[in-house]
Formats: sequence, C-alpha cells, structure tokens
Amino acid sequence: MGKKINSTHSGHLVLWLVIIVEFSLLFSSALCAEISPRKSKGGNKKGSGVLLHRNKDIVLIDNGLVEVTIEDPSGYLLGVKYKTIPNVLETKNPNANKGYWDLVWDNDAVDKLVAERMEIIAQTDELVEVSFKKMWKPTADYRSTVPLNIDKRYIVRRGVPGIYMYGIFDRQADFPDAHMNQIRIAFKLNEDKFHYMAVSDAKQGMMPTAEDREAGRSQVLAFKEAVLLTNPTDPRFKGQVDDKYQYSVENKDNNLHGWISDADAVGFWVITPSNEFRTGGPHKQELTSHVGPVSLSMFVSGHYAGNDMDTFYRKGNPWKKVFGPVFIYLNSASPDPNQGYRNTLWNDAKRQLSEEIRSWPYNFVASEDFPHSEQRGEVNGQLLVRDRYMDKNLIQAKSAFVGLAAPGKAGSWQTEAKGYQFWIQTDDTGRFSIKNVRPGVYQLYAWVHGFIGDYKLDHTIIIQPGNKVYLGKLIYDPPRNGPTLWEIGIPDRTAAEFFIPEPNPSFVNSILKDNADRFRQYGLWDRYSEIYRHGDVVYNVGVSNYSKDWFFAHVPRKVGFNAHRNTTWQIRHNLREVNEAATYTLQLALAAASYGEVQVRINDPTAFRPLFTTSRIGFDNAVARHGIHGLYRHYSINVPGNRFRRGENTIFLTQKRCQNSFQAVMYDYIRLEGPAV
Repeated sequence: MGKKINSTHSGHLVLWLVIIVEFSLLFSSALCAEISPRKSKGGNKKGSGVLLHRNKDIVLIDNGLVEVTIEDPSGYLLGVKYKTIPNVLETKNPNANKGYWDLVWDNDAVDKLVAERMEIIAQTDELVEVSFKKMWKPTADYRSTVPLNIDKRYIVRRGVPGIYMYGIFDRQADFPDAHMNQIRIAFKLNEDKFHYMAVSDAKQGMMPTAEDREAGRSQVLAFKEAVLLTNPTDPRFKGQVDDKYQYSVENKDNNLHGWISDADAVGFWVITPSNEFRTGGPHKQELTSHVGPVSLSMFVSGHYAGNDMDTFYRKGNPWKKVFGPVFIYLNSASPDPNQGYRNTLWNDAKRQLSEEIRSWPYNFVASEDFPHSEQRGEVNGQLLVRDRYMDKNLIQAKSAFVGLAAPGKAGSWQTEAKGYQFWIQTDDTGRFSIKNVRPGVYQLYAWVHGFIGDYKLDHTIIIQPGNKVYLGKLIYDPPRNGPTLWEIGIPDRTAAEFFIPEPNPSFVNSILKDNADRFRQYGLWDRYSEIYRHGDVVYNVGVSNYSKDWFFAHVPRKVGFNAHRNTTWQIRHNLREVNEAATYTLQLALAAASYGEVQVRINDPTAFRPLFTTSRIGFDNAVARHGIHGLYRHYSINVPGNRFRRGENTIFLTQKRCQNSFQAVMYDYIRLEGPAV
C-alpha cells in the first residue's frame, strides 16, 4: 500500500499548485498584453477579437479577416494580408513606398510625414487603435521637415475586413510660415495581382501596367502625365492613351474607387464616407486610382484650382484639423468568371459605402478632436430665389447646393483649404438640413442650378455641441439688371452642355466609355484647330445650337509646332430696338480659366481698348487635366446703349493669351440683358 498523505500537507500542496497556476496565467496575460496573443499556427480565427502584436520595428494587428503590418515608429503601412494574398501592397517597394501619407510643402518639397513614436490608444477585443506621432522641433526640424505636428492613426475593428485611417495635424502659433499644397494617403498595390480598376459604375476596366508607361513602351505626349502606349506588355492597350487625370472625380462623387485582383477575386477599395475634411467644396475634382496600380485618398491639393487655393499657413495663426477617417475595405467573391465576380465585388463595395455613410460620424474613433454625433450640430432652412424677370413669385431653389464653410466672401468656399465644409442638396421645395456639423463658426453658402452667381448668408453661424439652428426662409437675389434678350448655355458651373468633339482616334482611352465622360479624352484642345480650320466660332443667336456650335473650351489656334494664335469668337444677334441712353448688361460666367484673358468688344473687333477684360486669370489647368470645369467666376459687364445699333450686332470675345494650347477659358453661361424695366 502507498503511504497515506497527511490532509494538512495535501491542502498546502493544492494551495501551492493553485498559486503556481494563477501566477502562470497572470504572467501569460501580462505577456499577452505586451505582444498580444496570436495563434502559433494559422493566425487569428475569423470572428475572434482584435489582436495586437508589437515586436521591435513592427506593429501587427490581426482581427481574423485582415492582418495589418505597420512600421514602428515611422507609421508606414507595410502590408495587409487578406484571404489568399499575403500582401495586397507591392512587396518589391521600399517601406516608404507601400502605404503612406505624404505632404507637398514649400518649393514642392515632399514630406513623407515620418513619425517618431508609437502609442496604443485603444486595445480591446472589439478594436485596436494605434497612433504614430511626431512633434515638430524648431531647431532640429527647421527647413528639413514641414512645420507640423503629426498624429497618424490606424483602427482595426472586430469582424470588419479593412482598416480605418485618419490623421490629426496641427500647427502651433510660433511655427514658421509654410505652404502645404497637397496632403494625401497613397497605396501602391501588388503589381502582379491588381489589374482591373473601378472608379464608377461606368468607368472601370483592365488597365496597363506601370512598366507600360516607361520609356521604350510609351511615348510622352504634351505633358509627362499623358503617354501613348506604343509597345505595352499587353497588346490590347497598344495605341491607347493613359493619364491619371482622366480618372478624376468631383468630391461629391469621389467616395469609392479601387482595384480588383482577378486571380483571387479580391477587391481593394478606398471608401470616403464624408467630405467634411476635404477642401474646395463639393465640385472640386480630385485624383482617385490610376496605373501603378495606385489608389489615393486626397485631402488637399491644387488640382483644378492651382495657386488660387488657400494653402498658405502663416506664423501666428494656430491650426488643427482631422483628415478622415477613410476606410480601406477588402472583399472577395467566387473566382468563377461566369458568376460575374467583378460586379459582385463592386456592388458589395457600394453596399459597404452605404453602411459607412449611415455610420458617420463614427462612434468608435478615440480622438477627442473627432466629435461624435451627439457632439455635433445641425442647420435647417429653406432657400428661395427672387428673380422678377423669370417669375413674379419666389422660386423654390430645387436641388441647390447649400453648404457651411469658413467665413469669407461669396464663393470663397471654392478655394478654402484649411477648415471643414458641410454640403447638401435641397429638396424640390428648396428645404435643407445639414446634419452632423462640427462645432465652430461658419458662413452659409449656396448656388442654384439655373441661376448665376453665389449666395452667402450675411451673418455667421455658430455651431455648438447638440444644437439645432433654424434659419427659416432665405432669399437669394441672383445677379440681374434687366430682362433677358438672349442667352447661351445653362448656368450650371460647367461647360458640359457645349460642343465636345470626338477624340482623335489615335489618342483614345477605352476606359472612358460613358458619353458623360467624353471630355476626359486626350487632345480635345487640338481638335478646335482641326474643326474650325477656316475661322473661329461664329454663333448666331436664334439659329445656332450651343450644344453643336459652341466649342466647350476657348483655346488658342495651333498654327505650327509650338506656335499658337489668339482666337476671337463672335456672337451675332439682332436688336429690334436700342435705347442708347440706357445701360445693358452682359452676364459672363466662366466655368474654368487657366492663364487666360477674355476681352469683350462690341461691333468693332479692331478697337484698341476692349469694353471689358478679365485680365489674366486662373491656374486651374482644366483643359490639360481633362476637366469640364475648374473654378467658377462671374462678371456683370455694363454696356452703354450707344455701343449697340438697331438690327445686327456682334459681340467679340477674344481669348488673348496664346503661349501654349492650355491657356484657355471655359464658359458656363452668357446672357445679354436689356435695360432695367
């Protein structure tokens, strides 16, 4: 028989065993808190909590659906593992060129916003939020890095196949002056995987490779961004044009774009659920995805606006702004091409976009600089238009764009780049409700389809957490001095209604299949000299059709290699009666201008002094960048009645600047008004 164990000794032994086990578990738990538990084989299981692992210069976050790798402390996104793809980013690129923020500042210097320390903001089963920070040091960083404090954030949530990214940037009052011209996040995707790009329902397709744009496989056209593919790796693309600006989209529509890996039936999508942190208002055009494969999240830029954008930050003016969050979403489908997996992936990404919009503002963001829904305000009202020459009654501003932006002049929201903006379209009765507005001081702006000019509410609006502002009925009096004698175009801030020619067959991009995007084709500026080779535009009021007879851009005439001549367009019209003692008004609305100058003459094209000149205006480069508009400008031009004569009259519009093909303007709308009645 075995030796009998004393009960007292047995109790002590059990107690010590319990203590040892508990200590072991406690130690294991502490270790897990430091490096986060991960399965030794196969990683985190789908549906499990979010795990964080930190080891030397790597931070890894795993929720069982995506495994995200970030460099510590720089904050560079090094990898995203999803499904069968070990890394959706390009592994051959250096760490600084996979997934990263960058900022273009003084003298076009590029700062990759390299962080210096990492901090765990939140770590639970439900989510992990991490921060990568850098504080600007006046002595060590002066002139070497942008004077800016940086806080780059990543959030990975339980059960969500993707990453939320946002940045908190601020400048102290004693920071030196700086231009910060461009702020963005860039993603360089796996070149062997992602070949199919989708920007909209209509604008999607197989794309050439980055190699195809290199010397020996392509020919650079009028500017470096545009190339003609002469010897692409895939013969299907031979003879086509590629230019990243052809895939630009207005902010209001730029909420979803990305790439598909056909081999894996996997999609990579950039989802932007709100435009509050973007600049320039709802109509500013921005880059999306382009050949690389590259996907961008653009926050600040001078695209389609140029130097008119207010991106200068002056010493003495402290500033802070949160950019994002944006959501990087990954999805998958059955790889069977008969199942239409591309449509499945795209439609699922649109569904996810809708879900993100419904969830905005996110309630899981930890930063106090990102107010949640209950910390925001709301502005309500109704916009009406008063134009007695169109209707004796007030007109309901149907589908007008109404927005809140930093206080300024009417229309200043187009070039405002430092604050937040909140825009919405009115309903059929002109009513609007702008929700989820961050606390702050704003001006209310608007523009109405079918009417020229800009509306601005005279007083500022102060938004406080949780408050609702009711403005009642607001009356917009658009520019108007007299009855309409004739008009050309539609007041919609674009040149889309005018004549847009077919592209030269030698310079076509096949992804631009939608007729609404035909202005994005390359080289349309040169088509003017081919189509109007015997003379410039002559528009006969009452006979001509602006959709066929008014070219979409007033460009110079090409007269030789790198040689151009200014062009003068004519508007011929008949006046039955003329009041020589009265004043007429020419309402001239421009949709774009790039180093252009419009001179107006009445009945005498050789007059030394024009009746009116815009002088040199604009930097938006909309013609070269395949836009249909840039910044909106409006001029009310007084015309003495004695400049007209009874019967036939001609207004001459000369675009004076002609050093290259891209010094041009686009017209939005032109109207001649008679004397006030």
